[in-house]
Amino acid sequence: MMGLMASEETRIVETRTAMSPTERGRAAETSASGTTPGAGRTRAWATRLVVAGIVLSAVNLRPAITSLGALLEEVRDGLGMSGSVAGVLTSVPPLCFAVFGVTAPRLARRFGPAAVVCAGMAAITAGLLIRPYVGNTAGFLAASALALMGIAVSNVLMPVIVKRWFPDRVGSMTGLYSMALALGTSLAAAVTVPVTDALGGSWQSGLAVWAAVAAVAVLPWLPLVRDRGTRAARPQEPVRGAAEQQAPLRMTRSRTAWALAVFFGLQATAAYITMGWMPQIFRDAGVPAGTAGVLLAVTMVMGVPLAFVIPRVATRLPHQGPIVLALGACGLAGYAGLYFAPAGGAWAWALLLGVSNCAFPLALTMVGMRARSGPGVAQLSAFAQSTGYLLSIPGPLLVGVLYQQSGGWGLPIALMAALMVPQMAVGFLAGRDRTVEDEATR
Repeated sequence: MMGLMASEETRIVETRTAMSPTERGRAAETSASGTTPGAGRTRAWATRLVVAGIVLSAVNLRPAITSLGALLEEVRDGLGMSGSVAGVLTSVPPLCFAVFGVTAPRLARRFGPAAVVCAGMAAITAGLLIRPYVGNTAGFLAASALALMGIAVSNVLMPVIVKRWFPDRVGSMTGLYSMALALGTSLAAAVTVPVTDALGGSWQSGLAVWAAVAAVAVLPWLPLVRDRGTRAARPQEPVRGAAEQQAPLRMTRSRTAWALAVFFGLQATAAYITMGWMPQIFRDAGVPAGTAGVLLAVTMVMGVPLAFVIPRVATRLPHQGPIVLALGACGLAGYAGLYFAPAGGAWAWALLLGVSNCAFPLALTMVGMRARSGPGVAQLSAFAQSTGYLLSIPGPLLVGVLYQQSGGWGLPIALMAALMVPQMAVGFLAGRDRTVEDEATR
Protein backbone atom coordinates (compact mmCIF):
# COMPACT_ATOMS: atom_id res chain seq x y z
CA MET A 1 0.00 0.00 0.00
CA MET A 2 2.89 2.36 0.78
CA GLY A 3 4.30 1.56 -2.63
CA LEU A 4 0.97 2.42 -4.23
CA MET A 5 0.86 5.79 -2.43
CA ALA A 6 4.43 6.49 -3.43
CA SER A 7 3.73 5.73 -7.09
CA GLU A 8 0.71 8.04 -7.09
CA GLU A 9 2.74 10.84 -5.47
CA THR A 10 5.47 10.33 -8.07
CA ARG A 11 2.93 10.73 -10.90
CA ILE A 12 1.61 13.94 -9.33
CA VAL A 13 5.12 15.35 -8.97
CA GLU A 14 5.98 14.39 -12.57
CA THR A 15 2.81 16.06 -13.84
CA ARG A 16 3.59 19.26 -11.98
CA THR A 17 7.19 19.20 -13.14
CA ALA A 18 6.06 18.88 -16.76
CA MET A 19 4.00 22.08 -16.44
CA SER A 20 5.55 25.39 -17.31
CA PRO A 21 5.92 28.03 -14.56
CA THR A 22 3.02 29.97 -16.10
CA GLU A 23 0.81 26.88 -16.11
CA ARG A 24 1.73 26.12 -12.51
CA GLY A 25 0.86 29.65 -11.52
CA ARG A 26 -2.51 29.46 -13.25
CA ALA A 27 -3.22 26.11 -11.65
CA ALA A 28 -2.39 27.51 -8.24
CA GLU A 29 -4.62 30.53 -8.83
CA THR A 30 -7.47 28.32 -9.99
CA SER A 31 -7.05 26.09 -6.95
CA ALA A 32 -6.94 29.03 -4.57
CA SER A 33 -9.95 30.77 -6.07
CA GLY A 34 -12.13 27.74 -6.74
CA THR A 35 -11.57 25.44 -3.79
CA THR A 36 -12.19 26.32 -0.16
CA PRO A 37 -10.64 24.34 2.70
CA GLY A 38 -14.12 23.14 3.70
CA ALA A 39 -14.84 21.92 0.19
CA GLY A 40 -11.50 20.14 0.10
CA ARG A 41 -12.26 18.35 3.33
CA THR A 42 -15.72 17.40 2.03
CA ARG A 43 -14.20 15.92 -1.13
CA ALA A 44 -11.62 14.03 0.92
CA TRP A 45 -14.31 12.48 3.10
CA ALA A 46 -16.41 11.67 0.04
CA THR A 47 -13.43 9.91 -1.51
CA ARG A 48 -12.87 7.88 1.67
CA LEU A 49 -16.53 6.90 1.70
CA VAL A 50 -16.31 5.79 -1.93
CA VAL A 51 -13.24 3.65 -1.18
CA ALA A 52 -14.99 2.10 1.84
CA GLY A 53 -18.14 1.55 -0.22
CA ILE A 54 -16.21 -0.11 -3.03
CA VAL A 55 -14.41 -2.48 -0.65
CA LEU A 56 -17.47 -3.41 1.44
CA SER A 57 -19.66 -3.82 -1.64
CA ALA A 58 -17.08 -6.04 -3.31
CA VAL A 59 -16.93 -8.25 -0.21
CA ASN A 60 -20.68 -8.89 -0.60
CA LEU A 61 -20.81 -9.64 -4.32
CA ARG A 62 -20.25 -13.40 -4.04
CA PRO A 63 -21.20 -14.82 -0.59
CA ALA A 64 -24.79 -15.28 -1.83
CA ILE A 65 -23.34 -17.83 -4.28
CA THR A 66 -20.41 -19.47 -2.49
CA SER A 67 -22.26 -19.86 0.81
CA LEU A 68 -24.92 -21.77 -1.11
CA GLY A 69 -22.30 -23.91 -2.85
CA ALA A 70 -20.89 -25.00 0.51
CA LEU A 71 -24.37 -26.11 1.67
CA LEU A 72 -25.86 -27.19 -1.65
CA GLU A 73 -26.38 -30.80 -0.58
CA GLU A 74 -28.19 -29.73 2.60
CA VAL A 75 -30.33 -27.23 0.69
CA ARG A 76 -31.22 -29.88 -1.90
CA ASP A 77 -32.27 -32.31 0.82
CA GLY A 78 -34.17 -29.67 2.76
CA LEU A 79 -36.14 -28.42 -0.25
CA GLY A 80 -36.35 -31.73 -2.11
CA MET A 81 -34.40 -30.63 -5.18
CA SER A 82 -33.27 -32.98 -7.93
CA GLY A 83 -29.88 -32.66 -9.57
CA SER A 84 -31.41 -30.90 -12.57
CA VAL A 85 -33.22 -28.37 -10.37
CA ALA A 86 -29.98 -27.77 -8.48
CA GLY A 87 -28.38 -27.12 -11.87
CA VAL A 88 -31.06 -24.52 -12.54
CA LEU A 89 -30.28 -22.97 -9.16
CA THR A 90 -26.59 -22.64 -10.06
CA SER A 91 -27.63 -21.01 -13.36
CA VAL A 92 -29.73 -18.33 -11.65
CA PRO A 93 -26.74 -16.02 -10.89
CA PRO A 94 -25.63 -15.50 -14.51
CA LEU A 95 -29.28 -15.22 -15.62
CA CYS A 96 -29.95 -12.44 -13.12
CA PHE A 97 -26.68 -10.74 -13.97
CA ALA A 98 -27.60 -10.74 -17.67
CA VAL A 99 -31.19 -9.55 -17.17
CA PHE A 100 -30.66 -6.93 -14.48
CA GLY A 101 -27.11 -5.84 -15.30
CA VAL A 102 -28.18 -4.24 -18.57
CA THR A 103 -30.44 -1.82 -16.65
CA ALA A 104 -27.57 -0.46 -14.52
CA PRO A 105 -26.37 2.36 -16.85
CA ARG A 106 -29.92 3.71 -17.27
CA LEU A 107 -30.55 3.59 -13.52
CA ALA A 108 -27.19 5.26 -12.88
CA ARG A 109 -28.00 8.11 -15.27
CA ARG A 110 -31.31 8.72 -13.53
CA PHE A 111 -30.43 8.24 -9.87
CA GLY A 112 -26.63 8.32 -9.77
CA PRO A 113 -24.26 5.34 -9.46
CA ALA A 114 -23.93 5.65 -5.68
CA ALA A 115 -27.69 5.51 -5.14
CA VAL A 116 -28.04 2.46 -7.38
CA VAL A 117 -25.23 0.59 -5.62
CA CYS A 118 -26.75 1.53 -2.24
CA ALA A 119 -30.09 0.08 -3.37
CA GLY A 120 -28.24 -2.97 -4.67
CA MET A 121 -26.66 -3.63 -1.28
CA ALA A 122 -30.09 -3.29 0.36
CA ALA A 123 -31.53 -5.81 -2.11
CA ILE A 124 -28.73 -8.26 -1.32
CA THR A 125 -29.46 -7.89 2.39
CA ALA A 126 -33.18 -8.52 1.95
CA GLY A 127 -32.74 -11.48 -0.39
CA LEU A 128 -30.20 -13.23 1.83
CA LEU A 129 -32.39 -12.72 4.88
CA ILE A 130 -35.58 -14.02 3.25
CA ARG A 131 -34.48 -16.97 1.12
CA PRO A 132 -33.56 -19.53 3.81
CA TYR A 133 -36.97 -19.31 5.45
CA VAL A 134 -39.46 -19.38 2.56
CA GLY A 135 -39.75 -23.16 2.78
CA ASN A 136 -40.06 -24.09 -0.91
CA THR A 137 -37.93 -24.13 -4.04
CA ALA A 138 -39.86 -21.40 -5.90
CA GLY A 139 -39.60 -18.98 -2.99
CA PHE A 140 -35.92 -19.82 -2.53
CA LEU A 141 -35.27 -19.03 -6.20
CA ALA A 142 -37.26 -15.76 -6.02
CA ALA A 143 -35.42 -14.51 -2.92
CA SER A 144 -32.11 -15.54 -4.48
CA ALA A 145 -33.06 -13.53 -7.57
CA LEU A 146 -33.67 -10.44 -5.39
CA ALA A 147 -30.19 -10.70 -3.91
CA LEU A 148 -28.67 -11.40 -7.31
CA MET A 149 -30.42 -8.38 -8.79
CA GLY A 150 -28.54 -6.21 -6.31
CA ILE A 151 -25.31 -7.97 -7.19
CA ALA A 152 -25.97 -7.51 -10.93
CA VAL A 153 -26.29 -3.73 -10.91
CA SER A 154 -23.34 -3.39 -8.53
CA ASN A 155 -21.22 -5.65 -10.76
CA VAL A 156 -21.77 -3.33 -13.72
CA LEU A 157 -21.33 -0.07 -11.84
CA MET A 158 -18.15 -0.89 -9.92
CA PRO A 159 -15.88 -0.28 -12.95
CA VAL A 160 -17.88 2.90 -13.67
CA ILE A 161 -17.35 4.23 -10.16
CA VAL A 162 -13.65 3.36 -10.30
CA LYS A 163 -13.23 5.14 -13.65
CA ARG A 164 -15.20 8.18 -12.46
CA TRP A 165 -13.58 8.72 -9.09
CA PHE A 166 -10.10 7.35 -9.79
CA PRO A 167 -9.41 7.79 -13.53
CA ASP A 168 -5.64 7.81 -13.00
CA ARG A 169 -5.68 4.72 -10.76
CA VAL A 170 -7.90 2.28 -12.64
CA GLY A 171 -5.51 -0.64 -12.23
CA SER A 172 -4.85 -0.07 -8.53
CA MET A 173 -8.49 0.50 -7.58
CA THR A 174 -9.71 -2.39 -9.72
CA GLY A 175 -7.12 -4.53 -7.95
CA LEU A 176 -8.36 -3.37 -4.55
CA TYR A 177 -11.98 -4.04 -5.54
CA SER A 178 -11.14 -7.45 -7.00
CA MET A 179 -9.10 -8.38 -3.94
CA ALA A 180 -12.03 -7.53 -1.64
CA LEU A 181 -14.36 -9.52 -3.89
CA ALA A 182 -12.08 -12.55 -3.72
CA LEU A 183 -11.81 -12.17 0.05
CA GLY A 184 -15.59 -12.18 0.47
CA THR A 185 -15.92 -15.12 -1.89
CA SER A 186 -13.35 -17.25 -0.09
CA LEU A 187 -14.55 -16.24 3.37
CA ALA A 188 -18.10 -17.37 2.61
CA ALA A 189 -16.85 -20.66 1.20
CA ALA A 190 -14.58 -21.34 4.19
CA VAL A 191 -16.73 -20.40 7.16
CA THR A 192 -20.29 -21.18 6.08
CA VAL A 193 -20.12 -24.83 7.16
CA PRO A 194 -18.41 -24.12 10.53
CA VAL A 195 -20.81 -21.25 11.22
CA THR A 196 -23.74 -23.53 10.38
CA ASP A 197 -22.44 -26.13 12.82
CA ALA A 198 -21.96 -23.48 15.50
CA LEU A 199 -25.56 -22.32 15.02
CA GLY A 200 -26.95 -25.78 15.66
CA GLY A 201 -26.55 -27.35 12.22
CA SER A 202 -29.37 -25.39 10.59
CA TRP A 203 -28.54 -24.57 6.97
CA GLN A 204 -31.14 -21.78 7.15
CA SER A 205 -29.14 -19.97 9.85
CA GLY A 206 -25.87 -20.65 8.03
CA LEU A 207 -27.15 -18.90 4.92
CA ALA A 208 -29.03 -16.06 6.66
CA VAL A 209 -25.99 -14.87 8.62
CA TRP A 210 -24.58 -13.31 5.44
CA ALA A 211 -27.44 -10.81 5.37
CA ALA A 212 -25.84 -9.04 8.34
CA VAL A 213 -22.57 -8.67 6.44
CA ALA A 214 -24.43 -7.22 3.44
CA ALA A 215 -26.27 -4.71 5.65
CA VAL A 216 -22.94 -3.14 6.65
CA ALA A 217 -22.17 -2.41 2.98
CA VAL A 218 -25.24 -0.16 2.72
CA LEU A 219 -23.86 2.38 5.18
CA PRO A 220 -20.99 4.06 3.22
CA TRP A 221 -23.28 4.80 0.27
CA LEU A 222 -26.02 6.54 2.25
CA PRO A 223 -24.26 9.96 2.39
CA LEU A 224 -23.57 9.68 -1.36
CA VAL A 225 -27.05 8.80 -2.65
CA ARG A 226 -27.68 12.36 -3.83
CA ASP A 227 -24.60 12.30 -6.07
CA ARG A 228 -25.78 12.46 -9.68
CA GLY A 229 -22.22 12.46 -11.02
CA THR A 230 -21.65 16.22 -10.94
CA ARG A 231 -18.21 17.67 -11.51
CA ALA A 232 -18.05 18.95 -7.91
CA ALA A 233 -18.78 15.51 -6.51
CA ARG A 234 -16.03 13.83 -8.49
CA PRO A 235 -13.13 16.27 -8.73
CA GLN A 236 -10.63 13.73 -10.05
CA GLU A 237 -12.44 13.04 -13.32
CA PRO A 238 -10.91 14.95 -16.22
CA VAL A 239 -13.04 17.36 -18.21
CA ARG A 240 -14.07 15.85 -21.54
CA GLY A 241 -15.43 17.36 -24.68
CA ALA A 242 -19.14 17.40 -25.39
CA ALA A 243 -18.69 15.19 -28.45
CA GLU A 244 -16.98 12.50 -26.38
CA GLN A 245 -19.61 12.68 -23.65
CA GLN A 246 -22.59 12.47 -26.00
CA ALA A 247 -21.41 10.29 -28.88
CA PRO A 248 -23.56 7.12 -28.96
CA LEU A 249 -21.66 3.86 -29.07
CA ARG A 250 -22.95 0.81 -30.90
CA MET A 251 -21.21 -1.94 -29.04
CA THR A 252 -22.40 -4.58 -31.47
CA ARG A 253 -20.12 -2.99 -34.10
CA SER A 254 -17.02 -3.36 -31.95
CA ARG A 255 -14.99 -6.55 -32.31
CA THR A 256 -13.22 -5.71 -29.08
CA ALA A 257 -16.55 -5.41 -27.22
CA TRP A 258 -17.69 -8.78 -28.56
CA ALA A 259 -14.38 -10.46 -27.72
CA LEU A 260 -14.53 -9.03 -24.21
CA ALA A 261 -18.17 -10.09 -23.80
CA VAL A 262 -17.46 -13.69 -24.87
CA PHE A 263 -14.36 -13.80 -22.69
CA PHE A 264 -16.41 -12.50 -19.78
CA GLY A 265 -19.07 -15.12 -20.44
CA LEU A 266 -16.69 -18.06 -20.62
CA GLN A 267 -14.77 -17.06 -17.50
CA ALA A 268 -18.10 -16.58 -15.70
CA THR A 269 -19.16 -20.06 -16.82
CA ALA A 270 -16.01 -21.54 -15.32
CA ALA A 271 -16.34 -19.48 -12.14
CA TYR A 272 -19.96 -20.35 -11.43
CA ILE A 273 -19.46 -24.02 -12.20
CA THR A 274 -16.55 -23.95 -9.76
CA MET A 275 -18.45 -22.09 -7.05
CA GLY A 276 -21.59 -24.16 -7.47
CA TRP A 277 -20.22 -27.65 -8.05
CA MET A 278 -16.60 -27.98 -6.93
CA PRO A 279 -17.43 -28.80 -3.28
CA GLN A 280 -19.76 -31.54 -4.53
CA ILE A 281 -17.03 -32.91 -6.82
CA PHE A 282 -14.70 -33.26 -3.83
CA ARG A 283 -17.43 -34.68 -1.58
CA ASP A 284 -18.31 -37.33 -4.15
CA ALA A 285 -14.61 -38.23 -4.29
CA GLY A 286 -14.65 -38.95 -0.55
CA VAL A 287 -13.52 -35.60 0.82
CA PRO A 288 -15.38 -34.55 4.04
CA ALA A 289 -17.90 -31.71 3.69
CA GLY A 290 -15.91 -29.30 5.86
CA THR A 291 -12.72 -29.97 3.91
CA ALA A 292 -14.56 -29.54 0.59
CA GLY A 293 -15.70 -26.11 1.73
CA VAL A 294 -12.14 -25.20 2.72
CA LEU A 295 -10.90 -26.37 -0.70
CA LEU A 296 -13.37 -24.04 -2.37
CA ALA A 297 -12.15 -21.31 -0.04
CA VAL A 298 -8.57 -22.01 -1.14
CA THR A 299 -9.65 -21.63 -4.76
CA MET A 300 -11.35 -18.35 -3.98
CA VAL A 301 -8.63 -16.99 -1.67
CA MET A 302 -6.06 -17.27 -4.44
CA GLY A 303 -7.82 -14.28 -5.92
CA VAL A 304 -7.02 -12.08 -2.91
CA PRO A 305 -3.34 -11.40 -3.73
CA LEU A 306 -3.58 -12.12 -7.44
CA ALA A 307 -6.62 -9.92 -7.96
CA PHE A 308 -4.57 -7.00 -6.67
CA VAL A 309 -1.44 -7.83 -8.65
CA ILE A 310 -2.92 -8.84 -12.02
CA PRO A 311 -4.82 -5.59 -12.77
CA ARG A 312 -1.74 -3.51 -11.95
CA VAL A 313 0.43 -5.66 -14.21
CA ALA A 314 -2.22 -5.65 -16.94
CA THR A 315 -2.39 -1.84 -17.07
CA ARG A 316 1.35 -1.72 -17.68
CA LEU A 317 1.26 -4.08 -20.66
CA PRO A 318 0.30 -3.05 -24.21
CA HIS A 319 -1.34 -6.47 -24.72
CA GLN A 320 -3.02 -8.49 -21.97
CA GLY A 321 -3.15 -11.68 -24.07
CA PRO A 322 -0.16 -13.38 -22.40
CA ILE A 323 -1.87 -13.11 -19.01
CA VAL A 324 -5.01 -14.68 -20.49
CA LEU A 325 -3.00 -17.63 -21.82
CA ALA A 326 -1.17 -18.20 -18.53
CA LEU A 327 -4.43 -18.23 -16.55
CA GLY A 328 -6.02 -20.58 -19.06
CA ALA A 329 -3.12 -23.03 -18.83
CA CYS A 330 -3.60 -23.19 -15.05
CA GLY A 331 -7.28 -23.93 -15.58
CA LEU A 332 -6.57 -26.80 -17.98
CA ALA A 333 -4.09 -28.30 -15.53
CA GLY A 334 -6.61 -28.02 -12.68
CA TYR A 335 -9.37 -29.72 -14.67
CA ALA A 336 -7.02 -32.50 -15.67
CA GLY A 337 -6.25 -33.08 -12.01
CA LEU A 338 -9.94 -33.17 -11.07
CA TYR A 339 -10.52 -35.73 -13.80
CA PHE A 340 -7.70 -38.14 -12.95
CA ALA A 341 -7.19 -37.73 -9.17
CA PRO A 342 -9.81 -35.47 -7.56
CA ALA A 343 -9.07 -36.47 -3.96
CA GLY A 344 -5.36 -37.34 -4.22
CA GLY A 345 -4.25 -33.92 -5.43
CA ALA A 346 -7.22 -31.90 -4.20
CA TRP A 347 -5.16 -29.04 -2.76
CA ALA A 348 -3.09 -28.63 -5.93
CA TRP A 349 -6.19 -28.59 -8.14
CA ALA A 350 -7.84 -26.04 -5.86
CA LEU A 351 -4.79 -23.78 -6.16
CA LEU A 352 -4.59 -24.07 -9.95
CA LEU A 353 -8.29 -23.36 -10.42
CA GLY A 354 -7.95 -20.42 -8.06
CA VAL A 355 -5.28 -18.93 -10.31
CA SER A 356 -7.43 -19.59 -13.37
CA ASN A 357 -10.42 -17.82 -11.79
CA CYS A 358 -8.40 -14.59 -11.73
CA ALA A 359 -9.60 -14.11 -15.30
CA PHE A 360 -12.43 -12.17 -13.64
CA PRO A 361 -10.35 -9.22 -12.31
CA LEU A 362 -8.43 -9.25 -15.58
CA ALA A 363 -11.72 -8.91 -17.49
CA LEU A 364 -12.79 -6.02 -15.25
CA THR A 365 -9.47 -4.31 -15.84
CA MET A 366 -9.81 -4.67 -19.59
CA VAL A 367 -13.29 -3.12 -19.40
CA GLY A 368 -11.68 0.00 -17.96
CA MET A 369 -8.84 -0.07 -20.50
CA ARG A 370 -10.87 -0.72 -23.66
CA ALA A 371 -12.88 2.53 -23.34
CA ARG A 372 -11.56 6.07 -23.02
CA SER A 373 -14.47 7.84 -21.30
CA GLY A 374 -16.67 7.24 -18.28
CA PRO A 375 -19.83 6.82 -20.41
CA GLY A 376 -17.90 4.47 -22.67
CA VAL A 377 -16.87 2.33 -19.71
CA ALA A 378 -20.49 2.25 -18.49
CA GLN A 379 -21.77 1.06 -21.87
CA LEU A 380 -18.96 -1.44 -22.36
CA SER A 381 -19.35 -2.78 -18.83
CA ALA A 382 -23.10 -3.27 -19.29
CA PHE A 383 -22.66 -4.88 -22.72
CA ALA A 384 -19.77 -7.16 -21.77
CA GLN A 385 -21.25 -8.29 -18.47
CA SER A 386 -24.87 -8.68 -19.58
CA THR A 387 -23.95 -10.46 -22.82
CA GLY A 388 -21.28 -12.48 -21.06
CA TYR A 389 -23.51 -13.62 -18.24
CA LEU A 390 -26.24 -14.48 -20.75
CA LEU A 391 -23.77 -16.72 -22.57
CA SER A 392 -22.77 -18.35 -19.28
CA ILE A 393 -26.29 -19.46 -18.28
CA PRO A 394 -26.26 -22.93 -19.93
CA GLY A 395 -22.94 -23.99 -18.39
CA PRO A 396 -23.87 -24.73 -14.76
CA LEU A 397 -27.23 -26.17 -15.86
CA LEU A 398 -25.55 -28.48 -18.38
CA VAL A 399 -23.09 -29.63 -15.73
CA GLY A 400 -25.98 -30.59 -13.46
CA VAL A 401 -27.73 -32.51 -16.22
CA LEU A 402 -24.54 -34.33 -17.28
CA TYR A 403 -23.79 -35.21 -13.67
CA GLN A 404 -27.25 -36.65 -13.11
CA GLN A 405 -27.42 -38.53 -16.42
CA SER A 406 -23.90 -39.97 -16.35
CA GLY A 407 -23.73 -40.59 -12.62
CA GLY A 408 -20.22 -39.17 -12.36
CA TRP A 409 -18.03 -36.15 -12.96
CA GLY A 410 -16.06 -37.30 -16.02
CA LEU A 411 -18.26 -35.65 -18.67
CA PRO A 412 -18.84 -32.39 -16.71
CA ILE A 413 -15.11 -31.93 -16.12
CA ALA A 414 -14.37 -32.65 -19.79
CA LEU A 415 -16.88 -29.92 -20.70
CA MET A 416 -15.17 -27.44 -18.37
CA ALA A 417 -11.79 -28.17 -19.93
CA ALA A 418 -13.16 -27.85 -23.45
CA LEU A 419 -14.64 -24.41 -22.72
CA MET A 420 -11.27 -23.14 -21.52
CA VAL A 421 -9.81 -23.26 -25.05
CA PRO A 422 -12.16 -20.67 -26.65
CA GLN A 423 -11.88 -18.59 -23.47
CA MET A 424 -8.14 -18.30 -24.06
CA ALA A 425 -8.67 -17.42 -27.73
CA VAL A 426 -11.20 -14.61 -27.28
CA GLY A 427 -9.37 -13.31 -24.22
CA PHE A 428 -6.23 -12.94 -26.31
CA LEU A 429 -8.21 -10.89 -28.84
CA ALA A 430 -9.81 -8.75 -26.12
CA GLY A 431 -6.35 -7.98 -24.76
CA ARG A 432 -5.27 -6.06 -27.85
CA ASP A 433 -4.63 -2.32 -27.48
CA ARG A 434 -7.98 -1.06 -28.86
CA THR A 435 -10.80 1.18 -27.64
CA VAL A 436 -14.48 0.66 -28.33
CA GLU A 437 -14.92 4.36 -29.16
CA ASP A 438 -12.74 3.87 -32.24
CA GLU A 439 -14.64 0.80 -33.39
CA ALA A 440 -18.25 1.45 -32.34
CA THR A 441 -18.58 4.97 -33.79
CA ARG A 442 -17.25 4.21 -37.25
